[in-house]
Amino acid sequence: MRVAEARAAAVDWVRRRARGEAGFVGAYFSGSTIGLPGDAELSPTSDVDVVVVTSGPVPPVGLGKFRHQGALLEITHLSRELFATAEQVLSSYHLAGGLRADTIIADPSGMLRRLHQEVARDFAEPKWVRRRCADALRRIESGLRVVDAAAPWHQQVTSWLFPTGVTTHVLLVAALRNPTVRLRYPAVRAVLTEHGLADRYPELLTLLGARELTAARVTEHLAALATTFDAAAQVSGTPFFFRGDITAEARPIAVDGSRDLIAAGLHREAFFWIVATFARCHAVFAADAPALGAMHEPAFRAAVADLGIASTSDLRRRADDVRRFLPRLVETAEIVLRAEAVARPTVDRLP
Repeated sequence: MRVAEARAAAVDWVRRRARGEAGFVGAYFSGSTIGLPGDAELSPTSDVDVVVVTSGPVPPVGLGKFRHQGALLEITHLSRELFATAEQVLSSYHLAGGLRADTIIADPSGMLRRLHQEVARDFAEPKWVRRRCADALRRIESGLRVVDAAAPWHQQVTSWLFPTGVTTHVLLVAALRNPTVRLRYPAVRAVLTEHGLADRYPELLTLLGARELTAARVTEHLAALATTFDAAAQVSGTPFFFRGDITAEARPIAVDGSRDLIAAGLHREAFFWIVATFARCHAVFAADAPALGAMHEPAFRAAVADLGIASTSDLRRRADDVRRFLPRLVETAEIVLRAEAVARPTVDRLP
């Protein structure tokens, strides 16, 4: 399927489903497909992200990933309050990138269009780039604040893993790049290489614990994840915010996407999402099939152990490592930021 066809499917879904929702404010494209030309072939390991802005209650559990007219979509509902001003959007590293380009699908009041024009104009201004970097740094610091020894192991691992991964987002934001989720490590590797800072990339892998992993070992863990994923997808029933990521429809992204990275020589980069998906599968097991969780737990623990983590004390020690690294991270981000062109960009449109 071509990118333009997938976008058309998303537009159709918004027209048929979202526009009729109470409180509908608008919708726009987000995520990694924004920069792709319409005639490009959409990878089977990619979905099309759509943000639906609502003035009503935000659903406690998102729709996640699902197929519509053959396209794999991921729908995220966000509150209108997050879009109160352009300054608010420009300061948010999760929001600004989506409205930098002309990605708007529906905008009955014209509010998103006005925001887009201001965000596109000021997106590259160093003042706002630094604020978005600071936003990402706050996510790291707040996320690592507590590793709860009483929580299930999958929750403990998640509470350390995702804030640690946000170290990549600080640098991607500084480089005016999309702070992608699954592909954050390949993306930041490319940024650092482009800026002559390739020697700093291993520092991020060291924080993650993946620096010395071999392709063969990661492939073994991926095989175990595939078995775990299929079991979790069959029993998933409890509505988690990530439930749509643990489904048969999402398997090409979670499993096949990691296999593609390994084949491309990016096995260490693949391991972040492998461990994240393992943890999400075990959240499903804990809620819906504890016996299956016990059966598959050794494979999960083996994967985490290959990051050098076997206990809560290990997680706390590694969280401290990340916190101590933050001044070095800020220094690197500043180098990247200053190297980027500061001329005001032209208004971006979907290619």
